[in-house]
Amino acid sequence: MIDSGHGRRFSRWLIALTFTGVSACVAPVHHPSAPAVQSKRAPQRASSGTVAYLHQLIDSRQLTQLRTTFNGHYGATLFFQPDKLSYYVALFHGDQYWRVIQTDSERSAESIYDAFARQSEKLAEVDIDALRLKAGNAYAEQMVAMNEKRLKNLQQEADRQQQQAREVAAQQQQAQQQAVALSNDLRHTSSQLDALKAKIRELEAQQANPEVVLPPPSSIDKPSVPNPSD
Repeated sequence: MIDSGHGRRFSRWLIALTFTGVSACVAPVHHPSAPAVQSKRAPQRASSGTVAYLHQLIDSRQLTQLRTTFNGHYGATLFFQPDKLSYYVALFHGDQYWRVIQTDSERSAESIYDAFARQSEKLAEVDIDALRLKAGNAYAEQMVAMNEKRLKNLQQEADRQQQQAREVAAQQQQAQQQAVALSNDLRHTSSQLDALKAKIRELEAQQANPEVVLPPPSSIDKPSVPNPSD
């Protein structure tokens, strides 16, 4: 029989060998927004910090990126080190790794990754809200400017209409005054016309009368006529 401890070590060695071959063929994948890592970073010891050691492993291409979650400027990344069957879970902000936890347990790594992902989502709420508010303010300012321009145009149009209305009212008043004057002139002219027509009718009547109409005798005494008998 195979010793259970020896069997577990053999299985662990076989899995490590398999992942080592896969790691040699698959380069680590990084999202364009993930923290940038300098490829010529000076070698650092693990004792100087887990974050620094993570950079060292990335530079030496010993890690494969398994998962990455982005929430605004925050995010979480799960790395796997095939030759040691080890996991590194990183919480980053912007282009900097913030926290890094190393574990040999897949379950623990997934749990830590989920926790970091939730933390990044919660931490990003303020940034996301600020981004939305900034966009909302920019849109509101754009709408204000557009409506101010529209209001200005409408006000100018209303001013023009009012000016035209005042001009029309002045023209109406002037026309009314002219109409009153013309009406008075018409009445006066009509009276003159009626008088002229009356005189014309009178003259026409006289001309149409066959009788000679003599003027009445004057008041001068008539001359005496001598009697022939005298």
